[in-house]
Amino acid sequence: MTLLDSDATILLLAPPAAGQPAATIDTPALVLDLDAFERNLAQMQQAADKAGVQLRPHAKAHKCPDIALAQIARGAAGICCQKVSEALPFVQAGVRDIHISNEIAGQAKAALLARMALDARISVCVDDARQVATLATAAAQAGSHIGVFVEIDVGQGRCGVADAPAALRLVEAIRAHAQLEFRGLQAYHGGIQHVRDYAARRQAAADAAARTAAIVAALAEAGVACATVTGGGSGSVEFDLASGVYTEIQPGSYIFMDADYGRNDYSGTLRFEHSLFIATAVMSVAAATRPAPRVVLDAGLKSMAVDSGLPLVWDGDGPSRTVAYVAANDEHGILEPLPGGNGADLPGLGAQVLLVPGHCDPTLNLYDEIVGVRKGLVSLVWPVAARGLSR
Repeated sequence: MTLLDSDATILLLAPPAAGQPAATIDTPALVLDLDAFERNLAQMQQAADKAGVQLRPHAKAHKCPDIALAQIARGAAGICCQKVSEALPFVQAGVRDIHISNEIAGQAKAALLARMALDARISVCVDDARQVATLATAAAQAGSHIGVFVEIDVGQGRCGVADAPAALRLVEAIRAHAQLEFRGLQAYHGGIQHVRDYAARRQAAADAAARTAAIVAALAEAGVACATVTGGGSGSVEFDLASGVYTEIQPGSYIFMDADYGRNDYSGTLRFEHSLFIATAVMSVAAATRPAPRVVLDAGLKSMAVDSGLPLVWDGDGPSRTVAYVAANDEHGILEPLPGGNGADLPGLGAQVLLVPGHCDPTLNLYDEIVGVRKGLVSLVWPVAARGLSR
């Protein structure tokens, strides 16, 4: 038997096995510290419960049905997805309450959404009456019902209507169709999630909440009750929970806490742990003893997203104090000593190096599986089932 035989086992592609030492995971690989991950799950759910606010975590951060089911098992009301196709694996896995926290374009996407609404409680955002008409047609053809949220622009300048009169016109358009149900407002400000200063981020969240509250009040005066006001993210969630405006929050990255979120100042009560890492290995030490010492890792641009900055080198209990990841090529990552260090600080050939990705969401989209580890051993492997589903 050769490796070309159809029934041959290609060892290089085999997933890690339960009980395998984490240090022997073939690289690059996406590794989840299950203890830290579970503490993050519990802390967020407890904070939402204490505030009397529903938690609807965003699945675009992980694209993994097993994670969504773990969140729901702890009390989450459902999940958010950002694209229609992204929701499919979650419906297939048994998730029965999904909000598409985005507008959609085209009959094909609306038709797919309407068919999914036969198997799950589905909602979606609109900010244009033409979107409402498209959804109504698709729902009528499928014989389903779709929940609809009017998205309002609370400062992002991306999607959403600008004021209460525009929101009211959309509510009236939605209510004109028996197949559609007005569920409330979506008010999300992605830009404030990464405001570094705690006080500045709190003020930005307060401004967004005040703008939302004003539109809710104006709609109420017009006889329109907003049963649900959904929004918020991992960077603003502490303020969103305390605002008295949001009835539902949509954080996603809190389960992982990537390097970019880690750069925020968290002076308040909610602090989440880094739990997601890219396991890499030193593939070359040829330059380790040169005047500008460096070693090369086997993880570059095809193994991580760098739109929010380069990854952090993890040293077991925090960012490394001796070495830094300084450059990403297609298949290579460059590791150099921090100022004041030298080549002796660099890991040796074959050594495993853990990286905290700069931006978790697009990094997840590069991997087929997440390897869960506990106490130094592989515990489980979860498929990233929604990887690549961006329609």
